[in-house]
Amino acid sequence: MLIFDVKVTPSSGRNKWILYQNGQLKCFLKSPPEKGLANAELRKTLAKKLKIPRELVEIIVGATSRRKKIKVHSDVIYENLLSILGLEQQMPLNF
Repeated sequence: MLIFDVKVTPSSGRNKWILYQNGQLKCFLKSPPEKGLANAELRKTLAKKLKIPRELVEIIVGATSRRKKIKVHSDVIYENLLSILGLEQQMPLNF
């Protein structure tokens, strides 16, 4: 089981994931935030990328907010999720 935070931007006209240097995961969605469409797209996108049933992806906090906490009922770990999404964990620069 994996639990992680994500900031969502609905109605963005694209479906894209990015990882900021501070570790914040962000998802851009095509669907509007009306009638649960953006939440459904988020769950569907994650399930498809992870190759698991949509029922195993749950929004546990933030159903009506842009900041969400997601629970994935699978054996995936965060580093694998980032890799599957085509992202890499950013290491802070030390000078």
